[in-house]
Amino acid sequence: MSQPSSPPTEPEQSLQESTTVSGSTPTEPKPSYVKLAMRNMVRKRGKSLQHFFLTSVGLLAILVGLAYLTH
Repeated sequence: MSQPSSPPTEPEQSLQESTTVSGSTPTEPKPSYVKLAMRNMVRKRGKSLQHFFLTSVGLLAILVGLAYLTH
């Protein structure tokens, strides 16, 4: 019974140690939000392109619709 409770504490300790070690080194700053977002976009290329094209088509449709209504 003691085995299930001990493994979760070990990864947490290693996680805490890794965050304190990376946080204490001034030469390696934490990655910015933009850098993390770009990395995520590269990883999920198809989904990002699909969302980009859907947004572009939707915006174009709104602009054409407004131009038609105001004509």
